[in-house]
Amino acid sequence: MATPTASPSSLTLLLCDQSSMAASGKKSGEIFPSEEAVAEALAEYVAELSARFLKDKQFFTVVLSGGTLIHTLRKLLESPYRDEVKWSRWKIFWVDERVVSLKSQDSNYKLAFDEFLSKVPISQSNIYPMMPRDGSIPTPEEAADRYNGILKELVDSKILPLSATGYPKFDLMLLGTGPSGTVGSLFPNRPQPNTDKPWVTFLDDAPEKPPGRVTLVFPVIDSASEIALVVTGIKFALVVYVVMGGHRPPGLRKLPVERIQSKQRSVTRFLDQDAAAFLLPK
Repeated sequence: MATPTASPSSLTLLLCDQSSMAASGKKSGEIFPSEEAVAEALAEYVAELSARFLKDKQFFTVVLSGGTLIHTLRKLLESPYRDEVKWSRWKIFWVDERVVSLKSQDSNYKLAFDEFLSKVPISQSNIYPMMPRDGSIPTPEEAADRYNGILKELVDSKILPLSATGYPKFDLMLLGTGPSGTVGSLFPNRPQPNTDKPWVTFLDDAPEKPPGRVTLVFPVIDSASEIALVVTGIKFALVVYVVMGGHRPPGLRKLPVERIQSKQRSVTRFLDQDAAAFLLPK
C-alpha cells in the first residue's frame, strides 16, 4: 500500500470524531477491504432502501453527487439489482451542478447519465437535472431559481414531503466529498452563498473551475431520510485518521462535509481500506 500524502492544509474529508460516534449510538457504516467491496455493499444498501421506501410511497427520491460516486454505483447495473429494483418508481435529483451545458464534460448530469442513468429503465420525466434540457445556459442565479421552482412544484404536488423544519425531504442523499472537504458546491472557509435562496443556492466565484455553480443548501441536504457518504482512495487516509482517530490539528476549521451530521440520523459511511489505512491495526 502506498504511503498517504496529505497535510492539515489540504485535509480532504471530515466525518465525525470518536466522541460524536459514541454519543449517537447509531450504525454509521463500515470499512471494506477494497473499492470493489464498497461498490457491492453500496448496491445492496441502495436496493434495500429502495424496496423499503416503495412499500409505503409511490416514488423513491434519490439525490446524486458527481465525482467517483457514480462509478461506485456500478453494481446496481448488475444482477440481481438491475432486474429487481423498481427503477420506474425512482426520481433522480442532484446535490449540485456546474453551470454548463448538459452535454459538457464538466456536467454532473452527463457523468451520471453516461455511466449510470442511461443503463437503467428510469423515465426521463423522472430525472430532474439542474440545468435546462434545451441546451441553454442560464446565469447561476437563474439556474438556482429554476431548480427552486421545480422542487416547489414537487412539494406542492405532494411528491416531495417537507421536513419538520420546512425543507424538501428526499429519501436518499448519495454524497462524496471534494479535495477540500466540499459537499456539493459548498466550499470550506466560505459562508453559505446567497442565503436568500430557500432550497437551492448559487455561486459565480467557485474556487474550482468552472466558477458558476448551483447547489442544495445545507438544511436540504441534512433533511434527507438517509445519507450515505462514500469515500475511497489512499488520498483520504490521513484525514480520515486525523478526524476519526481523534487527532485533529489545532485550529482546523470545520469543513462542509462535517456539517452533514444530524442529531436525528447518522450518516452511513462506506470506506475502503485505503481511505481507512491509518485506522486499521498493523
